Amino acid sequence: MGDAIVMGTMGAEEPRVPNRVRELRENKLMTQAQLARKAKVALRTIHSVEKGMNCRMDTKRKILLALGLSFEDKDQVFPPTRRPMTYPVSH
Repeated sequence: MGDAIVMGTMGAEEPRVPNRVRELRENKLMTQAQLARKAKVALRTIHSVEKGMNCRMDTKRKILLALGLSFEDKDQVFPPTRRPMTYPVSH
């Protein structure tokens, strides 16, 4: 029974990071497929990023440029998040 509880929470480890990619893409009347093509990333990458999944800095750069923005605009599109410090637990 305890294993089922642990298994059920495994997906919760990936934090969702709110961003403005969908809003900016829709303002430019672009589909996810158009943005993916222009950014030279997979469609599923755009889908995941818009859902709030984290991505590599290079992917963020490609998306920013495809939206007509510069890399310096990254904090307005991908707001920085503070991650809590975690320390290893010794048993």
